[in-house]
Amino acid sequence: MDLATVIGMIGAIVMVTGAITLGASPMIFLNPISLLIVVGGSLMVVLSQLRFSECRMALHAASRAFKHSLPDTASTIEEMIEISKLARKGGLLALEGFETNSRYLQQGLQMLADGFAPETVKDVLDRERLMTLDRNQAGARAFNMLNEVAPAMGMIGTLIGLVQMLANMNDPSSIGPAMAVALLTTLYGVLIANVIAKPIAEKLDARMHQQEKLQVLWTDALLAIQEGKNPRIVEQMLLAYLPDEVRDRRQAQVAEAAAAASGEETGA
Repeated sequence: MDLATVIGMIGAIVMVTGAITLGASPMIFLNPISLLIVVGGSLMVVLSQLRFSECRMALHAASRAFKHSLPDTASTIEEMIEISKLARKGGLLALEGFETNSRYLQQGLQMLADGFAPETVKDVLDRERLMTLDRNQAGARAFNMLNEVAPAMGMIGTLIGLVQMLANMNDPSSIGPAMAVALLTTLYGVLIANVIAKPIAEKLDARMHQQEKLQVLWTDALLAIQEGKNPRIVEQMLLAYLPDEVRDRRQAQVAEAAAAASGEETGA
């Protein structure tokens, strides 16, 4: 589970709810008419711009943002180095039994073990990457729409409340409920946009780029392994995916290990 998403979103809701509870009775912030305008109206507007299949993809993508996080680049590189060493020792056929949590990587390993041509491996993996990117973009697009629509529906509700209030100025008892609709719709719209829709959209966008980067890394590594390159060459190639400070530290560790191995050989 991605704790950052869960803690951040729940924390924001708790902060807002706490401020409401400490300031006054929370029941005055519950207005069915305002909820109908903002929540119902926003969902219908977003639905009108998407297909049902895209809505399902958006919900599925949002659930992935909460359920799990992608592996970090450093651990992915370590895994690919292990795979490279396994292939160099036992051949590409030995990769068939290697277990990994990534369906993308598992597919690539299976193709290498089955003896597919490098061009075929690259074409299939590139197509899989583009389809994954398309699904992630559809999910992020739905929540970006909700982020834009919810405040607009809040403004529509505010205008409705103001019109109702001005139309019934001769009835003082109707001014309060109309003003509540006017203000609460704005509040609901801003909360939905900034506490729910925008964080999920930003998380999906970040995960989309992170996943694409990992898939490119896997493809490069698999093709290098298929060419029979030395695991050290594969490692040096993959270090380019790390941030500069992490890469410098890792290169220093590799150099120290190589020097130590050379010293042991000389001593022997």
